[in-house]
Amino acid sequence: MKFNLTQNQNSNFFREWTDNLPELDHREKQVLDSLKERYLYYASDNSITEGTLNIIMISPLLELANLCDPPFKIKAGLAVKIELKDSDIILQGFIDALVVKEKFWVIVIEAKRYGFNASLAIPQALTYMMNNTEQKSPIFGLVTNGEDYLFIKVRHQDKQYDISDKFTLDKRNNQEFYQVFQIIKNIKQFLL
Repeated sequence: MKFNLTQNQNSNFFREWTDNLPELDHREKQVLDSLKERYLYYASDNSITEGTLNIIMISPLLELANLCDPPFKIKAGLAVKIELKDSDIILQGFIDALVVKEKFWVIVIEAKRYGFNASLAIPQALTYMMNNTEQKSPIFGLVTNGEDYLFIKVRHQDKQYDISDKFTLDKRNNQEFYQVFQIIKNIKQFLL
């Protein structure tokens, strides 16, 4: 990677995804349950596009977290085509980035018939995040393919980053999706 980033293995570096997560109220849980059901409905034919993910999952999550209104401002990023070679198959997808107040990057990787692991978007997310060199405070990112969610923290001063565990909707209960939203709410506190 051109930025010479190193992954920080210290558990204290990225505590925003583990410590003091805010409680969710009944309404938030209802909305999250509904979003998960919606995602599973659309995913049943294995052809969710990045645009569909933005409409059915990302926009409602950002709206529920109150990240669409002042003092926050969302900006659309660049779509970047990625190709992976697996034997004789070339997989294609697009990464779309939304920026909230220059400190929270939401990176959506398109879910295609063959699927992409959300972690494939991490290098591109780190590139977007590191290009924002004027930031003195940490920058956070969320990488998702709609089903899987990973959070990233980057600290420019010492070129350190770390990644959360993967959270997935592919579970019978909704606890991991609740945690995703709790982490978004927790990160929002650092954006203010």
